[in-house]
Parts: sequence; structure tokens; C-alpha cells
Amino acid sequence: MKKSTTPFYDILGISSATICLVHCLVFPLLTVLPLGLSHNSFIDLLFATMGLFAIFKIIKKTSILISSILIISMALIWISVLTELFLDIHLDLIFIGGVGMIIGHLFNYKFHKNRNH
Repeated sequence: MKKSTTPFYDILGISSATICLVHCLVFPLLTVLPLGLSHNSFIDLLFATMGLFAIFKIIKKTSILISSILIISMALIWISVLTELFLDIHLDLIFIGGVGMIIGHLFNYKFHKNRNH
């Protein structure tokens, strides 16, 4: 029996979205400390790219509900990241998208786990 790699992509997506969310929540607090840190939008772009790679692998093999959650969440993240990168405007959509990505990957992981057992 061939083992599917979907759980790997779910774990990658959950990890990436969680790290991104922690980065987005904690980093602004660190910038007020005199550590010489400044925000780099390319880090957000890296997280968004990792998440995009994970959902492309997942949406082909999952339900329309989970695919919709992941696609909408990723769209919110990309809108926020690109707006900050090109217009230097910070949107809070990235937080909503990050939480949505975590939820979508958790749902897919549970759905996949229940389907295979």
C-alpha cells in the first residue's frame, strides 16, 4: 500500500503558518527594544511561499471546504505580504490568513487521518 505524502504537507503547512503567525505577533514587540532589528518583508514572503507550496500539494486531494479555507487564507496572506512589500502598508489580513491556514491544515490532517484508519 502506497503511503500518501499529504500528512507531510499538512505538517509543513501547520509549522510554516504557526511560525509565521508567531513571527508576525512577536516581531513588532521586539522592534521596540533597542536591539537594532527592523522588519524585513522578504521573511513574510518566504513563509507565504512555503505555505503556497504546501497547499498546492494538498488542494488536489482534499474536500472543497478544506481547499476553500486554504485558498482564501493564502490569498489573505499574499495580499497582506505584497501590500507591505510594494506599498509599505501593513494589513492585519496576514493574521486572519495565518489562523485560517493553521485551521485548514489541521482539518485536512484530521480528515486524512480518519480516512486512512
